[in-house]
Amino acid sequence: MTWLAIGILVLTAVIGGLAGMSVRDRRQDADLRRALLHDRASAAPGTFDPAILDGLPEPARRFFRFAIAEGAPLWRVAEIEMDGELALGEPGRAKPMRMRARQTLAAPAGFLWEVRARRGLMRLSGSDAFGFGRSWSRFRLFGFLAVARAGGTDDHARSAFGRMIAEALFWTPAALLPGPGTCWEAAGPDTARVTVGHGELTQAVDVTVDAEGRPTDVLFQRWSDANPGRAFRLQPFGGKLADFRDFGGFRLPTSVEAGNFYGTPDYFPFFRARVTGVRFPPDMTD
Repeated sequence: MTWLAIGILVLTAVIGGLAGMSVRDRRQDADLRRALLHDRASAAPGTFDPAILDGLPEPARRFFRFAIAEGAPLWRVAEIEMDGELALGEPGRAKPMRMRARQTLAAPAGFLWEVRARRGLMRLSGSDAFGFGRSWSRFRLFGFLAVARAGGTDDHARSAFGRMIAEALFWTPAALLPGPGTCWEAAGPDTARVTVGHGELTQAVDVTVDAEGRPTDVLFQRWSDANPGRAFRLQPFGGKLADFRDFGGFRLPTSVEAGNFYGTPDYFPFFRARVTGVRFPPDMTD
């Protein structure tokens, strides 16, 4: 057998292995999405009664009255379609890519964010996820060439849980109504802090609202290694919300900008999204 033939066999085996990994990744994405829908979407949701807000700090009451219409079904799971820009890499060097994504959000059980992005001839796809004892971040070039894989650690799960709670605050607000594992407190005249516990994980998130209760900023201390030392630590993460629209009794932001070190000179908004659709259980399928 010639060296050329050996090289071809090795290359074929590598490509086959990468393709098989991609297939397994997509199968796990689909399995998690089905599990989240079945776990969170099956129960009757009840409807929103502002009386449930009694005892909450005033900024929190203002937020919920803006975000949820009286009598609206309290769906705690949603699918959000979005497009926009995603800039992966070091601040100042990362170049934005156009993206389209779908997020299945079912806090506090879990979430799945599936994305496709492009810049020029480059094509990137992958997912971020948390749920049922697992978490991952997996991205591929051209559908099969792995360029980033992380997850399976307590650090990654803690970071992913923080993201989920922050996004649930503005995209599935019914999931953060007061109840077991969820408590609210005042953090300023126009800011409320929600703290959510789930198993061994806990995350606090601050939301600032305007006079009508419209959330304008979200800020929390995220467990993250997105720093020069690549060491996991608590550091500020957050962003801005705008362009609210009505979706099934909820008023939700359709423009979201977010990044590391929000509120500091090092803020880098690597995520800019425009929501193109929101679906709740009656309109969601496996």
